[in-house]
Amino acid sequence: MSLRYPFFRIGIIGGGQLAKMMTQEAKRMGFWVAVLDPTPQSPAGQVSDREIIADFYDSEALTTLAQEVDVVTYDIEHVDVHTLQKEAIQTLILPSPELLAIIQDKLVQKEVLRQGGIPIPRFSPEVHRETLEELGLPAVWKARFGGYDGRGVARIQSAEDLSTLPPKPAFLEEHIDIAKELAVLVARNRQGEMAVYPVVEMTFHTHAHICNWVIAPADIPLQIAERARSIAERCVLLLEGVGIFAVEMFLTTGGELFVNEIAPRPHNSGHFTIEACVTSQFEQHLRAICDLPLGATDLLSPAVMVNLLGGEGYQGTPVLTGLTEALRIPGVSFHFYGKRETRPLRKMGHVTIVDQTREGAMEKARRVQNILKIHS
Repeated sequence: MSLRYPFFRIGIIGGGQLAKMMTQEAKRMGFWVAVLDPTPQSPAGQVSDREIIADFYDSEALTTLAQEVDVVTYDIEHVDVHTLQKEAIQTLILPSPELLAIIQDKLVQKEVLRQGGIPIPRFSPEVHRETLEELGLPAVWKARFGGYDGRGVARIQSAEDLSTLPPKPAFLEEHIDIAKELAVLVARNRQGEMAVYPVVEMTFHTHAHICNWVIAPADIPLQIAERARSIAERCVLLLEGVGIFAVEMFLTTGGELFVNEIAPRPHNSGHFTIEACVTSQFEQHLRAICDLPLGATDLLSPAVMVNLLGGEGYQGTPVLTGLTEALRIPGVSFHFYGKRETRPLRKMGHVTIVDQTREGAMEKARRVQNILKIHS
């Protein structure tokens, strides 16, 4: 196959850190990138060839983006699916708008997974006292649309808690006794070739359900890891997905695996792949949507990814402390996303630490987390 430079023209809806790292990989590979985001000089806009300043539901701007590129993808799910469905007649949009519509509505996502035989927690579309009696207490309330990083989720301790919930479409889910939260990245190209990454383990901020660490590989028995990878592959096949997908799972105290949710794009749980795997999740996503052969997913060394969150009580221009000291630690790689404003617990960057052993990477990660701080 002969390709004229630039070899592919990529459109990305969303200009955040995921789009930025995707754009950096695309530019390394000789691709041209246009980004659509409402924020001027967004993280991805700072490194792309073209930046369209528009809302994710601006039909005219989305159409403009689609007409300028070979393939459209996204780094955020909350976009205008109806316009994308119309534009998909002329321009490749991957993952497909139909898949995106399923993912956008978490209740529909649950129903599709259940019908496909994927193990998931019990749930009900009815949010009332009778449902709590069926599911048991505590239970979990989840918003159908727009929730991420702990938003749109509430723990229900009693029936009285129902009256305190926001008036938005939601569903109830049984509470799971979680031993570990896991994630599996799966890539699939348009020819149906698939590649699966090692299972990783996620830890979360103590009072905000935001990913704090990603540890690769997960500390789980081999048979559970194989089962998790198999379930993740089944999810992507069920959705007929093209691109990279993060399948988040609960490992229960009884050894069961349940799928929590699926992200149809590069994901926080896959940042470690930049330094620690043969092929990063961002390159893999581009390979998949451009229908190129998928890259190897081997883990080159154990790694820990630490999210750099905005300090609590700080808002304004970011001020970073501890970088020199942190970079003296062998195996540390620093990524800053270029966001102009820090806010409490906002994802401002990440650090990946590689080491010959999992324990060594974790010990270094603890040191880095104590050293690096973002204030304003």
